[in-house]
Amino acid sequence: MPRHIPQKTTLELEPHQILLRPLVTEKGMRQANEHNAYAFEINKLANKSDVRRAVEQLFDVKVEKVHIQNRKGKPRRTRQHFGFTSDWKKAIVTLNKEHTIEFF
Repeated sequence: MPRHIPQKTTLELEPHQILLRPLVTEKGMRQANEHNAYAFEINKLANKSDVRRAVEQLFDVKVEKVHIQNRKGKPRRTRQHFGFTSDWKKAIVTLNKEHTIEFF
């Protein structure tokens, strides 16, 4: 019997599908001011090269490096119901020194 070899899918995401929203927090603003690094919530299917391409196309900047984190959902309880928030993916994008992103 022939063994089934799974095919890799090449799903091409658009830049606006990769970056879901910027994470505007106190820690994120400090990173942006001191290290020129910006945090985004990204699609769970995206990888580092997808994030780099999306940021460079959407904001017209030069990306130096990209770090990605898989964040686990937190436990939550409402009355007698117990559950978890959804898992999500976070990207921290460091830009070239002469580029910045203005969120406001």
